[in-house]
Amino acid sequence: MSETQDYEIVIGLEVHAQLLTRSKLFCGDSTFFGKDANSQVSVVSLAHPGTLPKMNKEVISMAIKLGLACNCEIVQHNYFARKNYFYPDLPKGYQISQHTTPICKKGYLEVQVGKESKKIRLNRIHMEEDAGKSLHDKESNYTNIDYNRAGMPLLEIVTEPDLRSAEEAFAYVTALRKLVRHLGICDGNMEQGSLRCDVNVSVRKKGDPKLGTKVEVKNLNSIRFIKKAIESESMRLIGMHQRGEAILQQTRGLNESDFTTYAIRTKEDEDDYRYFPEPDLPPFFITDEMIEALRKEMPKPVTAIKEELKTAYGLQEYDASQLANDNELLSYFENIIKEIKNYKAAANWTIGPVKNYLTTEELSIDEFKVPPAAVATLIRLIDAGSINFGIASQKIFPELIQHPSLDIVSYIKENSLELETSGSQIDLLIQTALNKHAQKITEYKKGKKGLLSLFVGEVMKLSGGKVDPKIVTEKIIEKLNA
Repeated sequence: MSETQDYEIVIGLEVHAQLLTRSKLFCGDSTFFGKDANSQVSVVSLAHPGTLPKMNKEVISMAIKLGLACNCEIVQHNYFARKNYFYPDLPKGYQISQHTTPICKKGYLEVQVGKESKKIRLNRIHMEEDAGKSLHDKESNYTNIDYNRAGMPLLEIVTEPDLRSAEEAFAYVTALRKLVRHLGICDGNMEQGSLRCDVNVSVRKKGDPKLGTKVEVKNLNSIRFIKKAIESESMRLIGMHQRGEAILQQTRGLNESDFTTYAIRTKEDEDDYRYFPEPDLPPFFITDEMIEALRKEMPKPVTAIKEELKTAYGLQEYDASQLANDNELLSYFENIIKEIKNYKAAANWTIGPVKNYLTTEELSIDEFKVPPAAVATLIRLIDAGSINFGIASQKIFPELIQHPSLDIVSYIKENSLELETSGSQIDLLIQTALNKHAQKITEYKKGKKGLLSLFVGEVMKLSGGKVDPKIVTEKIIEKLNA
């Protein structure tokens, strides 16, 4: 039986980004999230007979901006098409989308995977309307339909099958999510469904140029779920290959409890959708002047943001680069410094404990519940000498993650986390540490200055981390040099 490492995973992604327009793609219905079911609909979005769509021009502008940011070719002669299929939450019985003339073709998005940079080629970016939402858990005997989402403006961003691992897919969606937020065209909130991903996965023997039969895992609304779905589905497909079983082209769903996938239906081919030009919307032409005007409206490049951070807040190159390259972290940093003026500490916390936690747990900033004001409070208490960074990051920050509304000051008092400031008590701890490592004192005095960290570490351990390491270091040096 072949080993799993004999196989190559081939992945293509289809990401649907809901645009930040105030009205839907083809009518004036509100796009506000969270309203009562079926309260943001009209005769147009419900497809009553005799109603006609009217184009939202802002959607075209947003699509072009994303295309320019992704190095795409903008298709100037353009039209919409009907994609015919029946589903209960699709009011018209077809979807207005694009087919042979996507508004953006080709292009790429460069992503960082570990220490490596990789260009993920795009096949297309096209505009389309969203369907409604089927609710299966409201009543036991019925499926309910909420049409609020029907007609919402979407951009579908389709990659070439360039991705080869779950890690690459994770990096790509993370980078794309940051980009649409940076451009201000989508809030990227996956929990609310404004960024969703369909994953196409196939496997083949390494060295085989022919692509395997693909399956599609639909409607993944978390970057972590995308990674888990690819890991699970690729192992299932490899197992089928090893057993000699036929793989069907299917649409599948993800069980979020154990990250296994399940079959929904046999996957349709393009011919099944019976595309034809949308007769109720005229073709449209995008001029060179419009493209250039939108290019000038694009947000500042990362390099300019980095220089501003260095100039305005005195940040060093590394800190400024880390923040400028991550719009989500930059926003978190900016919310911290609304509360305090220690910009260096705010940057350290943002690209240190906050980013490390997000990376380890594979979370987005939307899923991170610790408010920036809480981090600002920790910085303020450190600056005041009430606690040190070790106590803040190792004892209080984990508690904040579990309880974001934690009263930090009360928690410090209740758990006796205040720093020991008594000079005599600190001197006693230092003497105890030096007595324990008395044989090392002579070595230190002979030139082994690296032993200083041993002495400081021992004092910190004896105090439970409740002394200021800077004060301890100064006192130890003074004592040993006496």
